[in-house]
Amino acid sequence: MDRKLKLIWDFRGPVALKTAEHHEKHLKEYISIEKLAIDITGFEELNEMHSIAFMVVNEKDMIPVRDALKPHRGEVYTNK
Repeated sequence: MDRKLKLIWDFRGPVALKTAEHHEKHLKEYISIEKLAIDITGFEELNEMHSIAFMVVNEKDMIPVRDALKPHRGEVYTNK
C-alpha cells in the first residue's frame, strides 16, 4: 500500500477558520479540474487564531501537487 501524505496550508488570525474553509473549496476544485484520484480534504480549527486546510495525496503523486499548490508543510497521514 502506498504511503499517504497530508499537505497542509496554515491560516492565522481572527478569520483563519473561514479562510481555511474557503481554501478547501479551491482544493476540491483543483482535484476536479486535474481529475485526481484524491478524496480526502478538509479544514480544521487548531485554536481561535490558527486553522488549517489540508489534502491527502499518495506519496508517488505528491511532487506535482506540491509544486502546483505550494502547501506550507506536510506530514505522513495516519487515518485516526
